[in-house]
Amino acid sequence: MHLFITGGTGFIGGHLLDALGKTAHRTTALCRRPEQAAQRPAERRTWICKPMDALEAADLRGVDVLVHLASTDVPPRPSEWQRLFYWNVDVLVRVLLAAQSGGVRRVVVAGTFAEYGRSFEKYDAMPCDAPLLPTYGYAASKAAAFQVASAFAIERGIEMCYLRIFSAFGEGQYAQNFWPALKKAALEGEDFPMTPGEQVRDYVDVEQVARAFLCAAESGGVQAGVPWVRNVGSGVPVSMKAFAEHWWSVWNAPGRLLVGALPYRPNELMRCVPRPGVDLLVG
Repeated sequence: MHLFITGGTGFIGGHLLDALGKTAHRTTALCRRPEQAAQRPAERRTWICKPMDALEAADLRGVDVLVHLASTDVPPRPSEWQRLFYWNVDVLVRVLLAAQSGGVRRVVVAGTFAEYGRSFEKYDAMPCDAPLLPTYGYAASKAAAFQVASAFAIERGIEMCYLRIFSAFGEGQYAQNFWPALKKAALEGEDFPMTPGEQVRDYVDVEQVARAFLCAAESGGVQAGVPWVRNVGSGVPVSMKAFAEHWWSVWNAPGRLLVGALPYRPNELMRCVPRPGVDLLVG
């Protein structure tokens, strides 16, 4: 099978490429700069270096599955609404059109649990068909991307998998995210200020996330014109405080966890976990 990956130089994309390197699949990945490709050479892998909004049908001919991981301004990076909707929605339309014209039979698109937004106040564990009620720009752009991808698949009769990722963590993650910031403080012997940590999350290792995307690419249970939607998580809810204490112990950190030193964010959602069973895809 031939897979085309957008976002291959990103956090999840890098781990997916590592997982694909252990298979017999052929991979083409998109990058913006040639030096990014030079850093990740591998057998059965080709790089195309161009902006994502310049992808054409010719770039995707011979591809069986497009895995669309690329996304702009993932939190906690600052974001701007027009930029979010251009790259996460408008460019997605261009990529889908190019994929169809190029003969791609399946598209696997990365979403986020943040699309559910206020629905977390109504569900103890989130089903993948819950209403999308996002509360900020990035989440709204991804919810719009889902609607685009879903309607495109139905109208054009293509196979489409949409995977909403819960709280992914691991090596290569943006430094300001919770887990890498926690690790940096632990290894440098610093104290780590945090909220009271009562928020409950589903923390899922990025390698599990990569395997979930590979599973979606390989699955035989996807029908053309019928969007296949799953949540991606570990299936193990845990409070942020317990998660932090676990890793603080793993790293044998000499500093202190300053639990309660920071306030909760405005509009903090206190429980964000997926429903187990058929709604949940664990790699």
